[in-house]
Amino acid sequence: MAERIQIGDQWYVAATSARSEENPKVLKHDRTFVLFDRFGDIQALAPGEQGLYHDDTRFLSHQALTLDGARPLHLGASTKEDNSLLVIELMNPDLGIDLPAPALIAVPKGTLHLFRAKLLWQGRCYEHLRLTNHGRDAVGVTLGLSFEADFVDLFEVRGMKRPQRGERLEAIVGQAEVTLPYRGRDGCLRRTRVCFDPQPATLTSGQATFLLELAPAQECHLYCTVVCEYADGAQRAAGGDACAVAPRLHYERALRRNNTARGTASNGHCALTTSNPLVNLWLDRSASDLAMLMTDLPTGPYPYAGVPWYATTFGRDGLITARECLWRDAAIARGVLAFLASTQAQVEDPAQDAEPGKILHEARRSEMARTGEIPFGRYYGTVDATPLFVALAGAYYRRTADADFIRAIWPNVLHALAWIDGAGDCDGDGFVEYARRSDQGLVQQGWKDSQDSVFHGDGELAQPPIALCEVQAYVYEAKLMAADLALVLDDQVLAQRLFTQAADLKRRFAEAFWCDDLGMYALALDGRKRPCRVASSNAGHALWTGIASQEHAQRLVDGRLFGPEFYSGWGIRTIASGQARYNPMSYHNGSVWPHDNALIAIGLARYGYTDKALRIFSGLFDASLCFDQHRLPELFCGFARRTGEGPTLYPVACSPQAWAAAAVFGLLQACLGLDLNAEKQEIALHAPRLPTFVDWLEIRRLRVGKGEVDLLVKRYENNVGLEVTRKQGEVGVRVEI
Repeated sequence: MAERIQIGDQWYVAATSARSEENPKVLKHDRTFVLFDRFGDIQALAPGEQGLYHDDTRFLSHQALTLDGARPLHLGASTKEDNSLLVIELMNPDLGIDLPAPALIAVPKGTLHLFRAKLLWQGRCYEHLRLTNHGRDAVGVTLGLSFEADFVDLFEVRGMKRPQRGERLEAIVGQAEVTLPYRGRDGCLRRTRVCFDPQPATLTSGQATFLLELAPAQECHLYCTVVCEYADGAQRAAGGDACAVAPRLHYERALRRNNTARGTASNGHCALTTSNPLVNLWLDRSASDLAMLMTDLPTGPYPYAGVPWYATTFGRDGLITARECLWRDAAIARGVLAFLASTQAQVEDPAQDAEPGKILHEARRSEMARTGEIPFGRYYGTVDATPLFVALAGAYYRRTADADFIRAIWPNVLHALAWIDGAGDCDGDGFVEYARRSDQGLVQQGWKDSQDSVFHGDGELAQPPIALCEVQAYVYEAKLMAADLALVLDDQVLAQRLFTQAADLKRRFAEAFWCDDLGMYALALDGRKRPCRVASSNAGHALWTGIASQEHAQRLVDGRLFGPEFYSGWGIRTIASGQARYNPMSYHNGSVWPHDNALIAIGLARYGYTDKALRIFSGLFDASLCFDQHRLPELFCGFARRTGEGPTLYPVACSPQAWAAAAVFGLLQACLGLDLNAEKQEIALHAPRLPTFVDWLEIRRLRVGKGEVDLLVKRYENNVGLEVTRKQGEVGVRVEI
């Protein structure tokens, strides 16, 4: 279980004991998420991450249901396919065994069936309890619901010790409602309201009890709603004591609104079905996880990175997630671009690692972020989000031909390009590198941001400024994408300059990063321009963006990525076995990350290695069969695949995680060679293939510009067949074998 995170040089989720619940039940809606155990409770018996959170603050730290003081027996728990509802089924244990006649059990186990349904909607957790008597006699039972709110910051849950905390205020107990208030050091008043219907027999600041009498076959219904609310200092000065929140609804009405909203959100989305029901489960779970992680911001939808540690806006994660599923849903990319444009750094602020033009790393709204106890209120310590932003803008335009939106964010794109050529190249060597300026900031600022993730062949840690291999690949693509956009906006001079810069970068990249003895690109260049001669998956990202030469790509693919040192049988490891600091149980130095593999697979197909992309697809599909709910986690351990065993879990991986959920859509794009060009109103499939476990794939409502098609792809022995089963509007479909 994640207990501690060290601050300063080691932003790192530490695992110091086993999780009390290996597969917590997760719900999320907008800025609120909750983790339950399999009983539907929130356990406070051991330190852990379970709880109801809003804006990275835990508003409910304990909730437990009892029958006559005993915990019910567990029958089952399931999350609805669209992740909107958690259903738990319980039954009573033997009750009354301490009666004077020991042989007499007042209520034998299994007499009472207890149904719990949990719904998260608009900052509230709604619960419906239904108790049914399946016995032949009338039953009397006391149902208890205990609760507590500790208002700890998520970083406290992760183990950070605070010298001071805010003030827990006196609870307000009404007839059917309890309010638990807390005034934070940020001047914000946070309140948890626990509301019951019907009114409990007794209600205290920590427990509600209901005295229930049920005749045979009779059932009763109880409802509990937990409300997260707060007001900052300005709101309270204006006379308010709580934030403006939507009216509390009855459970059934909230459920109807939730179902309507989710149904509306999914209308018009591209839908995917295959011949393999297990693949369909993976696709459906991934789509549902993405929908759950999506958060409606004023700028549009944004995929929060992952639950529980990263349930907020992350620049890199949002950008890569949007790229993985751009062909399926372009609205995500637009929302990500709009938000990151609105938060782009405008001034230099070393405490936030901010420089003009730089794209956000992460933003948090918790108490510790607002007081400055952690630097992540709005933090810019990422070296790759800025080129990824520019590249996504170009990819979004190719997918949509939305010139009006590109014009709106074009100043942001130019600002980002200026950062790449200026502050991003802090030592003027022509490569984008990083060196943190904040003493609390991240030491490593690429996607592998563990403090020990960038090192030399002998294990010595690289010293800054550090130029990562994949970052130069991202910059190369950003220059090409920006050049295309400049042509769209009729700036021929800028376009030509960017094309020239990209070509020059490709040449210099090959000279500086290629290690002939290693058979691949160096992980990075350190501050003395020494290459880090480490076999890493970072080099595979050079295939994704096209910066690799054909000769280098061949050596990388044929000689390295699919040898036993790299390919575990489930996927490509972040670091090859045998390298210094390799550890299959580490976060970044030997584990397997689904999004990393998806990007490499897209790159493999780009260079004509679709058969290798299919191998990655196959490994991750097999892995999905072993994980709870077919949900690929953020990462898993890099141990070699063993017959009859599944992949090994990483103990504190986020699950769900946005770019892991989106990985399957990137894999499909790779295998189909899918390219959508809205300007040409064309869908192209380049050397499309399907894995052996998929006989056919149906793609419905695939939109390009003003056109829309349904496609049926069928697998044959050596190729695929394509049928356009429906077409609406002007759109062409082209296949290149």
